[in-house]
Amino acid sequence: MIKGRLHSIESFGTVDGPGVRFVAFLQGCPMRCAFCHNPDTWDSRRPVAYELTPEELVAEVRRYRSFIKRGGVTCSGGEPLMQAAFVEQFFRLCRQEGFHTALDTSGALCHEQARRAVDEADLVMLDIKTLDDELHPSYTGLTRENNQAMLDYLQQTGKPTWIRHVLVPGYTDDDRRLEAVARHLTPYSVVERVELLPYHTMGSYKYDELGIPNPLAGVEALTAERKQRAVDIFKSIVGCKVV
Repeated sequence: MIKGRLHSIESFGTVDGPGVRFVAFLQGCPMRCAFCHNPDTWDSRRPVAYELTPEELVAEVRRYRSFIKRGGVTCSGGEPLMQAAFVEQFFRLCRQEGFHTALDTSGALCHEQARRAVDEADLVMLDIKTLDDELHPSYTGLTRENNQAMLDYLQQTGKPTWIRHVLVPGYTDDDRRLEAVARHLTPYSVVERVELLPYHTMGSYKYDELGIPNPLAGVEALTAERKQRAVDIFKSIVGCKVV
């Protein structure tokens, strides 16, 4: 019997896909992104709020059918593809119930089971951390190959895709780097939307609570002016919606 280990559940999510959504945040992540605001989701062995089978989680989703009927269900994390078999079964059941399914993933895992979970998603929200192959390992803890392989797989299968890219001062908030990411996306016809996410410091306290060094200690939150500059750059290059 497969059970998912869930860090938390949000029953009225508005920033994790189209419409109002039921969001399941799964525990565990293989990445160690410098800008992560939820380091408490990293350790897959950490005590969790819920351990549920796919059927039990769908039963919970049904309680909110009237609220999410024009939205759907999102699996986020952590990295949900660390529990890919659970996500696959959960999404399959959700789709049988008529719920739209969205997967929020770093693409850090792109093995066969991960791809089967992706196949059950109506929408994939793929994070691109950086295109700099030298920066990527120190910035995220992993190399970039799987993320690129996932983007290519989404194009190959025609999967509707939203790209998410975090703007961190001194790292990715640079006109040249932003232009490179935008141009990199232009051949990918499956990309429907790009979300440029400003770095914020709201999760900084968690590093202190967990006794983990904060790699971005002292880095200020992104300004509204720099966010708008990034949006303008992307809009001048990509043909999809940019927010």
